Amino acid sequence: MSGLCGMVLALLLAPLVARAQLSDEMVRIGVLTDLSGPYSDWAGPGSVVAARMAVEDHGGRVLGRPVEVAGGDHQNKPDVGTALARRWIDLDRIDMIIDMPNSSVALAVHQVGRERNRIIINTGAATSDLTGRQCSPVGFHWVSDSYALSTGTTRAVMRQGGRSWYFLTVDYEGGYALERASESVVRADGGRVLGHARHPLNSGDFSSFLLQAQASRAQVVALANAGTDTINAIKQAAEFGLTRQGQRLIGMFININDVKALGLAAAQGVVATEGWYWDRDEESRAFASRFAERHRGNMPSQYQAGIYSAVRHYLKAIEAAGTDEAMAVAARMRALPVNDMFTRGGRVREDGRHVHDMYLVEAKKPEESQGPWDLYRILSTIPADQAFRPVNEGNCPLVRP
Repeated sequence: MSGLCGMVLALLLAPLVARAQLSDEMVRIGVLTDLSGPYSDWAGPGSVVAARMAVEDHGGRVLGRPVEVAGGDHQNKPDVGTALARRWIDLDRIDMIIDMPNSSVALAVHQVGRERNRIIINTGAATSDLTGRQCSPVGFHWVSDSYALSTGTTRAVMRQGGRSWYFLTVDYEGGYALERASESVVRADGGRVLGHARHPLNSGDFSSFLLQAQASRAQVVALANAGTDTINAIKQAAEFGLTRQGQRLIGMFININDVKALGLAAAQGVVATEGWYWDRDEESRAFASRFAERHRGNMPSQYQAGIYSAVRHYLKAIEAAGTDEAMAVAARMRALPVNDMFTRGGRVREDGRHVHDMYLVEAKKPEESQGPWDLYRILSTIPADQAFRPVNEGNCPLVRP
């Protein structure tokens, strides 16, 4: 009889034990993004939409508790981003922070996660330092990075004859990282770097920088910037006639939203590297259709799709760990494979880098497009083991020699 009573008591207590593994009455996810600045089109409100879709598709609950998504604007300022991250963690009990377009903000919030023992998943930042010297046991980098974005494009353009380069770079760490990675490939493959120009974030006038690039007579003018900076630079380069004079413009951090804003008449022929494209296959098209219904008809960027993937993986890791404690969840995130609409056969390395196939894409000619978002052709697939920096080259302290 006593054995039966024990079994009954265990069954009654089981839900309480499971719930006790969560630190609070719910799991809270904070999407720290650029809601109205230069990166808001390919991150911003759409990142919040993607995170909420991921929660809904997981069933809205984890370990029997509801999951909540909050959004916040870092205004592209590290002090604003870190202050909001600390408030979220200390006062609002946020369990995981995701997105962070802008590498300076991302590196700062990465450190907050380390200090406060909270999962930080960067999807929108470029700097590969997040999984290099600045790697964290609770930090992850999901979609792409400066190494993947710049090296794939650089190698492709050099194979097409682009031997001399001039870099037009946004003046913060994300731009420097793109430039460094690309320049290393140019030099290693026997090319020449003829100059660099630095511009402030969210510039309206690129005339002086473009004149310097034009005067260099470099075959390739590489834009190591993003968002409205990339769009404005390409538009003004057309006005200066750079391409008509034989120079080629390369977007190191160009996104589908940038191509859409530019229009194919201006963007045609631009080569870039993407981690995901909405028209890749049936599964990606189905997700994109659902996303567009919620986000004013816009197709998701690779970063918004990455938000969805990373949130789903995080929730699966909580389920597998039986707790939302950051170190336990981080261990499960590294152990579980990533198979979803974003990628097949993805995995998370010990340095926190999510490795997956990347795609070399080219903006179509206007007459080739079949619709407003039919903007790319996929030129080739870059296998995961070639797309990202080798794990032993990043100097991450978490990587065993």
